[in-house]
Amino acid sequence: MLVDDYLFRLERAGRPLGLGPAEEHEVEDKRGSGMAAEAALLTKVVPQGAAVCVLDERGKVLSSPDFAQAIAGWRDAGRQDAAFVIGGADGLDPGLRARADLVLGFGAMVWPHMLVRVMLAEQLYRAVTILSGSPYHRV
Repeated sequence: MLVDDYLFRLERAGRPLGLGPAEEHEVEDKRGSGMAAEAALLTKVVPQGAAVCVLDERGKVLSSPDFAQAIAGWRDAGRQDAAFVIGGADGLDPGLRARADLVLGFGAMVWPHMLVRVMLAEQLYRAVTILSGSPYHRV
């Protein structure tokens, strides 16, 4: 799976920078109770004290270097974990969105859930390469 490839690369390249490893957690609201129930499930898998970034089509669109700087800022502020949250088809609960450290968008278009995972994993790996000075990202 492409997500696994980027997360593996992230772990290898990020270790010297104090970044990674990355884990993927999926939650499912089997009862179909709505966004609030999904938010409760998502909140349970977010590590205590983690920087929270939610993905939303109305979110802030960042360049790759700016995204890398956001991650470095969390790390440098002593945040040991970062959680990147992708909501279901109906979007994210407004309460979860409101408490996020960053609301990130990949443009105005709506993307399929699995494609967003790949795009996020690649951008996380790209952020690590930017922070390490690797030529993977050419500015």
